[in-house]
Amino acid sequence: MPESTLPATGNFTEHELSFNDFRHIVINDYRIGFESRQASLLGRREVLTGKAKFGIFGDGKEVAQLAMAKAFKKGDWRAGYYRDQTFMFATGMSTLKEFFAQLYAHPDIEKDPASAGRQMNCHYATRFANPDGTMVDQVNTMNSSSDISTTGGHMPRLLGLAYASKLYRQNKELEELKQFSINGNEVAFGSIGNGATSEGIFLETFNAAGVLQVPMAISIWDDAYAISVPASLQTTKEDISEALRGFQREEGTNGYEIFKVRGWDYVALVETYATAIELCRTEHVPVLIHVTEITQPQGHSTSGSHERYKPSERLAWEAEHDCLQQMRRWMINSAIISEQELDELEETAKKHVRNSQREAWNEYSTEIKSELDEAAALIEQYARHSSVKQLGEIAAELRSCVDPGRRDIVSAIRKTLRLTATEDHPERQHLIDRLMHENELNAERYNSKLFSDTPLSPLRVPLVPARYDADARMLDGREILNACFDAAFERDERIVAFGEDVGAIGDVNQGFAGLQAKYGDLRITDTGIRENTIIGQGMGLAMRGLKPIAEIQYLDYWIWAITVLSDDIASLSYRTRGGQKAPLIVRTRGHRLEGIWHSGSPMASLLANLRGMHICVPRNMTQAAGMYNTLLQGDEPAIVIESLNGYRLKEKLPSNIGEFTVPLGKAEVLRQGTDVTVISYGSTLRIVQETADELASMGISIEIIDPQTLYPFDLDEACVRSLQKTSRLLVVDEDVPGGGSAYILQHVVEKQGGYRYLDTAPKTLCAKEHRPPYGSDGDYFTKPSADDIIEAVYNIMHESYPAKFPAIF
Repeated sequence: MPESTLPATGNFTEHELSFNDFRHIVINDYRIGFESRQASLLGRREVLTGKAKFGIFGDGKEVAQLAMAKAFKKGDWRAGYYRDQTFMFATGMSTLKEFFAQLYAHPDIEKDPASAGRQMNCHYATRFANPDGTMVDQVNTMNSSSDISTTGGHMPRLLGLAYASKLYRQNKELEELKQFSINGNEVAFGSIGNGATSEGIFLETFNAAGVLQVPMAISIWDDAYAISVPASLQTTKEDISEALRGFQREEGTNGYEIFKVRGWDYVALVETYATAIELCRTEHVPVLIHVTEITQPQGHSTSGSHERYKPSERLAWEAEHDCLQQMRRWMINSAIISEQELDELEETAKKHVRNSQREAWNEYSTEIKSELDEAAALIEQYARHSSVKQLGEIAAELRSCVDPGRRDIVSAIRKTLRLTATEDHPERQHLIDRLMHENELNAERYNSKLFSDTPLSPLRVPLVPARYDADARMLDGREILNACFDAAFERDERIVAFGEDVGAIGDVNQGFAGLQAKYGDLRITDTGIRENTIIGQGMGLAMRGLKPIAEIQYLDYWIWAITVLSDDIASLSYRTRGGQKAPLIVRTRGHRLEGIWHSGSPMASLLANLRGMHICVPRNMTQAAGMYNTLLQGDEPAIVIESLNGYRLKEKLPSNIGEFTVPLGKAEVLRQGTDVTVISYGSTLRIVQETADELASMGISIEIIDPQTLYPFDLDEACVRSLQKTSRLLVVDEDVPGGGSAYILQHVVEKQGGYRYLDTAPKTLCAKEHRPPYGSDGDYFTKPSADDIIEAVYNIMHESYPAKFPAIF
């Protein structure tokens, strides 16, 4: 039997459909659902036998997902929950062999196109990013954005995928982008478990979609539990659709159309999805389909059994109301198929699933077995010449591995090389060469594509220096940014910006002042106070071919969006091995101003959580403008942190404000010096610059370096070249001690090898360990001041030349 004979997208509501056609569709649907169930059962066994590490499956939800698949069309998008395997099989976006390849963590894109073995099973994705940086024709494919394990974490992305359809329908300037949308007719399908609807991220998304009126269809798979916790402890009224009834639209209001249907009623499910999705698609009304009375035959996952927490009455009810059992009875009672024919169909389906599993396992294990044999042979060959007796044992242990992995191969080679470190023999060199080859292959398999790294990478954007007319005007920093954004919006109709207060007033610092009036409220838009979904909104737009700038009003509030930024955007390229991308630009402002939540510089938390996003820390608004110009030409996500106290400082307006670029990862030496290298960024950098003349008057020459971006950091190693001159290092930043400064030290001292040139211990000057208090005095006594910087540099020189630079106090 072929992998998927027919997708479950045939609709049988048309009056002209013959009974034979209807019968054929229903039987094919049941086959897909039954195969999916068998995959769940077999997948669990594969985990319990040790071939796979962990399993989580979609059993019990098959019939509802068959109905959902019928309403899903080319051009549509899915942002789903890791229970959607039947839907993926039914639409043809995944296959049984790919299901098992992912279960075994096969690191081959061809075998597991969703993640190349990087995600646990049932985490689906379709590939839409090409190696050359272009995107596929999304209107002629069915599209699934990449799943994540956080149960409600995909919801903000779902909002963005749906919002893209609204923009494509309402903004006529986008009509030529035919590969991404046809008049905004695409629906974004989302799914979520009933337990996860208790999360704030779900409710935030739900409200935002109701406000925006986007074609978003949320399916809630309600099996009355969240692992072991019953709905009575999760949901008001124990019924999420009842709890959300206030969102039901009425005449003259926005809102939702809310549907409720039982998960084992095939006919009702098909009719409900057909009605709901047609409404969603044509009228751009968000819909909620609450699918109740769903079962979960194998429990939550392979980590435990649901018999531990479900009462016997519930277990008996689930056995009776299993959706496939109910569909089976209905098919027989309706004379669609005989019981004997169903038995034969099921037996054939079981064999097909088993064959798919075996093929997937053989393709995975054969590769490893071949590599193992080659490595063992090399060790055995070396053992014949080596004086180390254990080598034969190492080779024998390697050959006797049950279900071996590549870790076993590499570990055996490394152990052999450790034990023979004192030997010099050609056979040993063969093993070293083999290890280097394995390391190269495994780096590609398991460590590549943190960024998309295509020809469209912002790291490859050509440098265009800023140019200045002889009579260039001096403007406030905010006006520099405003001119940059104006030029960008004029240049590229795909650019949109949104966030709190971004639209009507042009953001709290006036970077977008007047631009909504000029370019319209579809392109420059106000949002509610909802950081998570602002970022998700941008992510979905970026995946669908637009160029969004999503604003988080203050850097201190980025933590409210951390789940989307860290779990979803930053990991997207990696977890799909370059198969998906979302080149979102996050605009925010931070560092010095006033108060605990308006003057933060939590760089360590960003650096720890946002690997996979560029982190830009411009010292002024001209540099920020150049970074925006660079990022808008690239295809990778970034966060740009503008300096809060720089908006009213005067800067010279470049004549090519919309064209000049600032390269990412290129540190800039702002002042040459010979005594101490001082590295800083953002607001604190300007204070370092202010101290240089006073230090010079004291006989101290500092070299000032602005890394400009923290991620990537100083790709050309300007910092270590500076240390070769000065032999002394001070890092100044506004983060807590051991925060951003520790990251910079690790790069300069360890990665760049700067330790070789140091005559004194490297020093850091940071903020205090608490959050900055309100008021100018609080700022002075909490964050690095000019006095602090001068004395820190002086003390470094005192350590080297105590007679010339005696202690100040």
